Amino acid sequence: MANTTLNDRALIRLSGDDVQGFLQGLVTNDVAGNLPVWAALLTPQGKVLFDFLVWGDEDDLLLDCERDAAEELTKRLTIYRLRRAISIVREEELAVHWAPLGDLGVPDPRLPALGQRWLAPRGAGEEGADANWRAHRLSLGVAEGRAELGDGTTLWLECNAAELSGVSFTKGCYVGQENTARMNWRQK
Repeated sequence: MANTTLNDRALIRLSGDDVQGFLQGLVTNDVAGNLPVWAALLTPQGKVLFDFLVWGDEDDLLLDCERDAAEELTKRLTIYRLRRAISIVREEELAVHWAPLGDLGVPDPRLPALGQRWLAPRGAGEEGADANWRAHRLSLGVAEGRAELGDGTTLWLECNAAELSGVSFTKGCYVGQENTARMNWRQK
């Protein structure tokens, strides 16, 4: 399989004052550490609304999310932004790329067997090969997007989030953290 541009993915750019702190208080994973990481925005009850990979640094973050959910995710983040000086816009110049093997990019943070991911200008990979990515991902039992994770109906830990490094139990509060942490600690 060749290097593939994942056309079913979109990028949302968050930039501005303390954008890392803003996202840190909303999502399931620690975005103050090494990026990229897999994370989710949950309901207060701990159910998945959106999942995404977070790329970038403390001043400029990119969310690698499901294309069909990008507009809704942007609106939801805008609601949480309140009066913060943070810009939340679709990134149209870059695209998400994937290869099952090789040394381009970084290993997928969920599971190294998923292959390599990187961000590059559009047109830098084979187009229309999303089916190869989906088949590869599902063969490894990794779900993503609202069709597979539910749209506010599935608890984050039911999606193997702990096993796929999609949650931090040490970073502190985020939306849905109370139920997520309770589920984790009760199972031990």
